[in-house]
Amino acid sequence: MSQLTDALASNIGHGQGPGTDAGKSTRPRKPPKVPRGKFSVHFAHYKWLYLLLVPGVVYFAVFRYAPMYGVSIAFKDYVPFLGVNGSPWVGTQHFQDFFSNPDFPRLLGNTLILAFLNLSIAFPLTIVLALLLNEVRLSILKRTVQTLVYIPHFLSWTIVASLSFLLFALDFGPLFLFLNNVMGTNIDFLSDPNWFRPLIVLQEIWKNTGWGTIIFLAALATVDQDQYEAAIIDGAGRFRRVWHITLPGIRSTIIVMLILAIGQMLNTGFEQIYLMTNALNRSVADVFDTYVYFVGITQGAYSYSTAVGLFKSLVGIVLIFGTNALAKRFNQSGLF
Repeated sequence: MSQLTDALASNIGHGQGPGTDAGKSTRPRKPPKVPRGKFSVHFAHYKWLYLLLVPGVVYFAVFRYAPMYGVSIAFKDYVPFLGVNGSPWVGTQHFQDFFSNPDFPRLLGNTLILAFLNLSIAFPLTIVLALLLNEVRLSILKRTVQTLVYIPHFLSWTIVASLSFLLFALDFGPLFLFLNNVMGTNIDFLSDPNWFRPLIVLQEIWKNTGWGTIIFLAALATVDQDQYEAAIIDGAGRFRRVWHITLPGIRSTIIVMLILAIGQMLNTGFEQIYLMTNALNRSVADVFDTYVYFVGITQGAYSYSTAVGLFKSLVGIVLIFGTNALAKRFNQSGLF
């Protein structure tokens, strides 16, 4: 009896007990490999994954790639009655007119200054806010703060501009009265060109900084907690832990988001700028997006405005590839 018990225990220890075949491993089996070079077999095996791709492919084909056909009017003297194919070809004439236009240096300067301010102020604040939220240990407080900083993102720029007009309105705006009393001046913040850019940056920070923390908070959740425990044992303070563990842990995410932000530098946002522009601050408010609207829609210069938009898009592509190549050169993970 004892010999039978010992044999049964030995078989169970080797995965040969009741209900198991002798000599077979209990590890889960790997999915069968699909032969390469046979697309029909591959498609039949992963047909549901390909089906999930269909809505995204249709969206990009209809709303992203199909409209690119209209870009050709940037090289034509487009006349709506003649159509795209019937309009005469003028080559790069519209681009030459745009680059030689006296408005070009002012538009380029205004666009780059606003883009640089948003990139150097709003982007780092998103990371700082994510780090601060990550340090909050009381879950109910953390969720409450996250909800409060996410809410402004869901407000349209029309509402944000209306709030700005109410707060900085001449003679009765609360912030207008407070700031002028503190500084001892009588500045119209909404019309003064010197205050246009600070207002735009403050609006951007208030509206989008909280929403931008979502990606960084997700990246912070992947940082190895054992490293924090080891750092605490070694006597590292909170700032040291953030500098030597947290930031290196999310460095790849920061680089990817920075590349995307640089690629969008010339897209300063039409709606926000347009709503905050008036006759007194137009000298610093005109950017490429609003210029395309005024020239293309209000003046009917469709080919000229398309050339301006195409130039802005090409610059964005160059910035993305250039920044990605620079990140790769310094042995950092790029966008692709």
